Amino acid sequence: MKKAVLYLSIALIVAPDIAIAQQGGRPPSGGGARPSPSTRPAPAPSRPGGSVQPSRPGGPSTQPSRPGASRPQPPRPGQPSPGPGQPGGPAVQPPRPGGPSPQPPRPGGPGVQPPRPGQPHRPGAGRPPNFRPIPGPAFRYPHGYRYRRWTVGLFLPAIFFSTAYYYDDYWRMGLGAPPYGYRWIRYGPDMLLVDVRSRRVVDVVYGAFY
Repeated sequence: MKKAVLYLSIALIVAPDIAIAQQGGRPPSGGGARPSPSTRPAPAPSRPGGSVQPSRPGGPSTQPSRPGASRPQPPRPGQPSPGPGQPGGPAVQPPRPGGPSPQPPRPGGPGVQPPRPGQPHRPGAGRPPNFRPIPGPAFRYPHGYRYRRWTVGLFLPAIFFSTAYYYDDYWRMGLGAPPYGYRWIRYGPDMLLVDVRSRRVVDVVYGAFY
């Protein structure tokens, strides 16, 4: 009888502790002190180089600044803006492919350009006002020929009607272009204007070469 009473007393003492342990350590309802309200979670650590301000209740959240980022500052009044290629200025654009490329200057500078086509040389006009003799290469006469003074109305032999005796740089000495059907032909130091079809000499410029 005494053992039964002892076991019953122990069971009454241990039973509340077992019940509390099964409920996660919370005391039974209606008795004891209420647990303290939960504390607010700590803010997340800020990134390197920036600080995070806690947001106010109901206000917009503040984004942390990125490390190394800086906002562009507007130019101050009166301060000149940087030009292309300078720090803070616009980048220099490379030339577009397929565009015209700059041409380098030719060695020796621009050469002598022939004049624009003007009035052709009039047969029988002789030396023009702007005529000037020029130095020429040595002239070789065909076999059996030598220098003679040609005059208007004579007929030039057919052997002289070839590219070896045609002279197309007449403009260098100030002569005009030959009319259609005529050619300037060099004969020694002289220039002969000849009708190609009839081989007749229509004009002579003496001393054109020296």
